[in-house]
Amino acid sequence: MAVVLVVDDEPLQCEILKTILDADKHETYTAASGADALRLAARLLPDVILTDLKMPGMDGIELLERLPDEPFKPPIIIMTAHGTISSAVEAVKKGAFDYLTKPLQKDPLLLTVRRAADRARLLKENLHLHQELYGRFRMEGILGRSEKMREVMELVRRVCTSLATVCLTGESGTGKELVARAIHYNSARRAKPFTSVNCSAIPESLFESEIFGHEAGAFTGASARKEGLFEISEGGTLFLDEIGDLPLALQPKLLRAIQEKEIRRVGGQRTLPMDVRILAATNKDLQREMASGRFREDLFYRLTVMSIHLPALRERTEDLGELVDFFLQKHAQQYGRKLSGVEPAVLKAFAEYPWPGNIRELAAVMERAVLMNESGMISLSDVRGDLRRSAVSPGLEIELPDEGIDFEELEKELLAKAMAKSGGMATRAAKLLGMSYKTFLYRVEKYQIRHEPL
Repeated sequence: MAVVLVVDDEPLQCEILKTILDADKHETYTAASGADALRLAARLLPDVILTDLKMPGMDGIELLERLPDEPFKPPIIIMTAHGTISSAVEAVKKGAFDYLTKPLQKDPLLLTVRRAADRARLLKENLHLHQELYGRFRMEGILGRSEKMREVMELVRRVCTSLATVCLTGESGTGKELVARAIHYNSARRAKPFTSVNCSAIPESLFESEIFGHEAGAFTGASARKEGLFEISEGGTLFLDEIGDLPLALQPKLLRAIQEKEIRRVGGQRTLPMDVRILAATNKDLQREMASGRFREDLFYRLTVMSIHLPALRERTEDLGELVDFFLQKHAQQYGRKLSGVEPAVLKAFAEYPWPGNIRELAAVMERAVLMNESGMISLSDVRGDLRRSAVSPGLEIELPDEGIDFEELEKELLAKAMAKSGGMATRAAKLLGMSYKTFLYRVEKYQIRHEPL
């Protein structure tokens, strides 16, 4: 069923159409002029408008042009006599959904209205999804009131109003893609696509095709033309995640696309202008990568017009309470569980834990705790099994002095001892510390730890 507004200066025609449409389960209203239709449309927000082309005062085309575009312009069907079909075609070119010629036939009328109603439903769903995304990624949705997060959000607010290329840095799991989406959905490009690609996940041989697209016959298996991510992101934002893992041979091609604002499909003969904002992210130290020859200097400076560093969770433990509450409510709603909160001992344990997987790890721990809890209150027993071994392990002979320790120095010592104990085998060393292989390698490179077996 759809809300349909019929606009015609002939009362009898309006009544006939209302009878037909009401019988087809639509909710039908009538207006005797374009001015009346505008007033009714503002109040009713109709799904479909069925309007006569020729009317005194405001005709169907002017009505089409004066209807507001927000929240969305409903599909408009033009009714016209045979002698004015050319005007109806012109109306379709200006945005009308379709036209019908008088005298109207019942079956074509109902079919056209149903198609228009389906179009309206899709427009509403798209609007709902867009509002949901905007709500999820609005800046207020990025949690954290710590000084470091306030600094991050101030930078995010500044870059939202510009077209500058932004590079987001920080360890894995710190929320770089969430911030990238927040930048997009709080910018003037929010109505256009946000496209994300993980540069480390695409084989080098396929990267050009994925990013720039290809023409039919460009290589074996290219049976049809394919649009690349730049084309898909036209007018919007392309997020290049793990940019530090982009092979050196491909970096000049990406640089040219960003610099010249144009691309050429693989196998193509002409360049295509592109209007795409670039956001990038990495958990690597790009300056170190650049110094070692693994990352081009010119691409580095092109990507880091603005840089935003996201702190690790262990560096913003004052945000833990807010984050825990968020994930508790989110997963309780997701799984239909009734939970009253978390015990103080849980927050204390969380504050003492180094969170090598950062917010992503916290989210996973809270989700499992919600699923497994039976008491209605998250306790230490619900999370203890998920917290990896303590950073201070007797087996590694690290002492905790009364005056405390420098966590980075402790981390370096742990990494070095793990590498030594494993005989230089990074996979085994990562398991000794309960880290993912990728996180372990990042930290080893960060501190430039040598592989010297005991």
